Amino acid sequence: MNNRSPGNPHLLKFIIASAVCFFIGTVHGVLQVMAPIRAWLDSIGSPYGGPGHMIDPLAHAHINVVGGVVIFIMGASYYLIPKLGGIAIYSRKLVNHTFWWTVCGIAGFYSTLLIFGILEGKAMLANPDSDNAVQAIHRFYGPVIGTVSSIMGMGFWIYFINVFLTIKKKIPLQ
Repeated sequence: MNNRSPGNPHLLKFIIASAVCFFIGTVHGVLQVMAPIRAWLDSIGSPYGGPGHMIDPLAHAHINVVGGVVIFIMGASYYLIPKLGGIAIYSRKLVNHTFWWTVCGIAGFYSTLLIFGILEGKAMLANPDSDNAVQAIHRFYGPVIGTVSSIMGMGFWIYFINVFLTIKKKIPLQ
C-alpha cells in the first residue's frame, strides 16, 4: 500500500531555490572572512560605506534573508494555506509567477550588488584621489538596481495578491 500522497511538486522549486540561495550565502560568508578578502573589503569601505558595503553586508544578507528565508516562506505558505484553511490557492499560475519574478529579482539584485561592489572597489583602489572612476561606474547602479528590485517586487506583489484572493474566497469581505 502506498501511503504517499502526490503532494505539491510544483512547490519544490521554492525549497530548491531557498537551498541554493543559502548555499551561495554560506560560501559568500566564508569567503568574506578570509584574511585577504576581508582586508580588501575593509579597504573599500565594508561594512559601513563605500563600495564594500554592497558586498558585505548588503549582498550577503540579501541572498540569505530574501533568497533563503523569504522564498522558503512563500513556498511554505502556498502549501500551508490550503492545508490549514481548507481552501485551494486562488491561482497556480500566480504561484509560478511569484516564484519566477522573485527568484529572477533576487539573482539580479545579488549579482548587481556584488558586481558593482567589486568594480567600484577596484576603481577606488586604482585611483584613491579621484572619485571620477567610481562615479563613472556608479552612474549605472541606480537604473540597474531599480530594474532588478522592481522585478523582485513584482514577485512579492503577485504573492500578496494571490494570498489575499485566496483568503478572500474563504472570508468574503463585505
